[in-house]
Amino acid sequence: MKIASWNVNSLKVRLPHLTQWLADAQPDVVALQETKLEDAKFPVDELAAAGYRAVYSGQKTYNGVAILARAEVHDGFGDVVTDIPGLADPQRRILAATIGGVRVVDLYVVNGKAVGDEKYAYKLDWLAKVREFLAREQERHPNLVVLGDFNICPDDRDVYDPVAWGEDILCSPPERAGLKAITDLGLHDSFRLFQPEAGHYSWWDYRQAAFRRNMGLRIDLILIGEALKSAATAAAIDREPRRWERPSDHTPVTLELDI
Repeated sequence: MKIASWNVNSLKVRLPHLTQWLADAQPDVVALQETKLEDAKFPVDELAAAGYRAVYSGQKTYNGVAILARAEVHDGFGDVVTDIPGLADPQRRILAATIGGVRVVDLYVVNGKAVGDEKYAYKLDWLAKVREFLAREQERHPNLVVLGDFNICPDDRDVYDPVAWGEDILCSPPERAGLKAITDLGLHDSFRLFQPEAGHYSWWDYRQAAFRRNMGLRIDLILIGEALKSAATAAAIDREPRRWERPSDHTPVTLELDI
C-alpha cells in the first residue's frame, strides 16, 4: 500500500496537478489538506475518472480535508469521522476513515499565526484535543496512520535555518512538545525511519526563490503506529510537483507499506 499526503493549497486550482500526480505516482491512498472547497463542489467525477473515490469534509475558501482511495483496491471508507469529542470546531481540519484494514487520520493542523497570538493558544489546545482522540483511535485501530500538514517542524533538522527561525511559530518549544505528545503515543515519523539527515523539506515559501534555494521546512508528516513500523519499506518527499507551473507551496510526501 502506497500512502501519500499533500497540502494542495486549493483543489480547484491544483486539480490538474493532482490528477497528473495520481497518474504518475499511482498511490493507493492520498490525504489532502487545504482543499478550500465546499462539499457540494468537490470534484468527485474528475477524481473518479482518474480512478479514485473520495471522502471529504470541506468549507468555502479555507481549510478542507479529503482522503482518496484508488478504486480498484477500494473496499469502502469505514467509520468516517469529521469531528472529534471535546473539540467544537467549525473549521474542517480532521478526517478519519478505515481503508483496507488501515486507519487513516488526515490532519490539517492549525498554523497558529504567531507565538503568543490567540490563534497560537487555539493551536496548542487543538493539538491536545487531537492527542486525546488519537489515543482512543490507537486502542481501536492498531494499524494507524496519522498524516497531513502538521504546521510544526519536529526538530532543527527540519528547518533550513534553525538560528533564523529560532523559537518562532512552527518551531516553538510548546508546538514541538504538542507534536511529541502525539508521537509519544507510539507513533513513528516514517520519513525518519529511512532518512535521518537534515536538509529535506516539504514546504517552501513562494517568496525569495525559496524553492530554488531550498529554503524550506519539513512540516508534512506521515506517522505510523508500532504495528506498522516493520511493514514500512520506503518513505520519500516528491519534489517534482513543486517545480510545476502554479504549484502548491507544499509537495507530496509518501510512505510504502508491505501489507
